[in-house]
Amino acid sequence: MKICFLNPFGTPDYNQLIHDVLTRSLRGGTELTVRNLDGPVKNMDYFVAKHLLEVGVMKAAAQAEEDGFDAFIIGCCYDPALSQCRELVDIPVVGPLEAALGNIRAFGHRYAVVTDHHKAATEIADRVRLYGQEPNCKAVTHVGWFIGDMIRNPAGVAADAYATSKRIMAETGAETIILACTIVSGCYEVCAVNDPELQGLSVVDPNVMALKQAEMLVDLRAAGQYRIARTGYYERQPSEGLGETVDIRAVLEGNVTSSSQS
Repeated sequence: MKICFLNPFGTPDYNQLIHDVLTRSLRGGTELTVRNLDGPVKNMDYFVAKHLLEVGVMKAAAQAEEDGFDAFIIGCCYDPALSQCRELVDIPVVGPLEAALGNIRAFGHRYAVVTDHHKAATEIADRVRLYGQEPNCKAVTHVGWFIGDMIRNPAGVAADAYATSKRIMAETGAETIILACTIVSGCYEVCAVNDPELQGLSVVDPNVMALKQAEMLVDLRAAGQYRIARTGYYERQPSEGLGETVDIRAVLEGNVTSSSQS
């Protein structure tokens, strides 16, 4: 089983962090490759940047399928271009936030979401509603870090994530927390390895949830049970009709410059 995890932030700075976190959770026989987009935009902290990066995410998904990967993970809790990629390719595509929300009930009945900064909190709250998971979500808040600063101080990020999670659980009655930023959760997990206090809190890492969902969907596909609907939401644009002739895959074709960590 070959799984591609895309760091979509336009820099390889976060690749090793994600690789270290996920390697511990790989089951036997799963091969993980972490790739990143290369380009002038190096974060999704603002909506314009997110929009610019989404085309790169689609290209990377198409490239991963061409390269023989069995599943593709979009490594950001905005789940950027998730629906577009599912429409585009046949291999399973996983968004970390969607994966974490879909599995949260196994960890606690009521939950809260902690993301990186104030701008992200509004977007994550919207996605919680979009995914139909709002009723048991007690709060969406943030730790006050921007992505460019996190890699320089993982311990500080982990400490703030822990303190914020404890506070919001006490204030709202939430039983478990989704750390809805792949880099915040990555920093938390690398620090939790040697910190029993961090290990003792009911915190869900979307990186690991995405990996485990990807493994499951690859298994289902191998068994002939991954039957994604090609009508309605994930229906593909026809190559002819709608007043034009267009091949979407051809539009996206081109060299996808990326770095890899296997």
